[in-house]
Amino acid sequence: MKLLLDTHLLLWAITDDRRLPARVRALMADPANECLYSAASVWEVAIKNGLPKRSLGIPADAFRREVEAAGFRPLSVSPEHAAMVESLPHVHEDPFDRVLVAQARAENCTLLTSDSILPAYGAPVEKI
Repeated sequence: MKLLLDTHLLLWAITDDRRLPARVRALMADPANECLYSAASVWEVAIKNGLPKRSLGIPADAFRREVEAAGFRPLSVSPEHAAMVESLPHVHEDPFDRVLVAQARAENCTLLTSDSILPAYGAPVEKI
């Protein structure tokens, strides 16, 4: 199965945060699963780090390196992904999360999230 983790889950994964559910840890450890991270997540970290009181506590490039060291493969944001955002129902305000949903749909992967709003998009979004 192809798994795309949202930015918060990625942050929890690379910092071994206890908020990362055991189920996600098991999915990540299963060699049958392909774990992906989006360029949009790196962009989100970079943008939020530049905002007052919104820093995520890790520089964007260090985030990228740590995520790759943890075994995640990068998923670029393609023009198809960007255009697909337009057809999504306006369920969520966060543009980064909307891109993740579009990527999951276009790439036939499951988007794992801790966000309570994103599952309103339906498959392939899964709240953990």
